[in-house]
Amino acid sequence: MTKTIGLICGSLRKDSYNRIIAQSLKNMDDSIQFRWIEINELPLFNEDLEKSGTPETVTSFKSSIQGVDGIIIVSPEYNSGIPGVLKNALDWASRPRESSVISRKPVGLIGATPGGLGTVYAQMQIRQILETMNVPVLPFQKVLISQVHEKIDANQKVLTDERTKRYLQSYLHQFINWIDHSLVLD
Repeated sequence: MTKTIGLICGSLRKDSYNRIIAQSLKNMDDSIQFRWIEINELPLFNEDLEKSGTPETVTSFKSSIQGVDGIIIVSPEYNSGIPGVLKNALDWASRPRESSVISRKPVGLIGATPGGLGTVYAQMQIRQILETMNVPVLPFQKVLISQVHEKIDANQKVLTDERTKRYLQSYLHQFINWIDHSLVLD
């Protein structure tokens, strides 16, 4: 059965390394459908906005999450942590708690950085946040891409490193297999 996977990029930068990595996933398996779940137009989370009528951008964002079988978050790390725009998006997705669109939605995490640690701190924080929100994250697997600027062609916006491509393809297949066989989703 064809799976539809949502892609969320934790960077708003037009030429984001992480967006290039996420885009490369779309070319790795023709049997998977991918949909971008954009976070760039979400207002800052504010309970007053939620109570007075959820903004259309938030409603559309939540609908995008509902329409996929799983989500892969591809995010940079800023100051050893989660980007604020991604945290804001996760806050909106988790509300209201009793009808959260992201609760029990399988998530995979990928991160890329020009630095040497490959987003390890941001991914730890993202996992902790998602656990609090009752969101299962693919266990025992991490994709921490360091020196990403040496593994892509920034002008053509493509991943060029074959080893990274193979690792991402393996991760993608593990994620799909986990969705298909996870007891969490029953």
